[in-house]
Amino acid sequence: MVRDQESIERDIERARDALAVTLDQLGTKASPKRLADSAKTSVRATWSEPKVKYPVIGAGVLIGALLLRKLLR
Repeated sequence: MVRDQESIERDIERARDALAVTLDQLGTKASPKRLADSAKTSVRATWSEPKVKYPVIGAGVLIGALLLRKLLR
């Protein structure tokens, strides 16, 4: 079955449009600003959890106390 030139050109144009949309979506997903904002939000959510927050605070206090002890000796 032989297709006419106009139908082939329409198919090519549709494929180009679909490819342009796909590339735009990939560009949006891979945006460095978007990735940085996503990472920042994830870190903030993790740090706000009590099971992470309090042990880190405790470790900081312990390290601070050990440093003060060493400096005052």
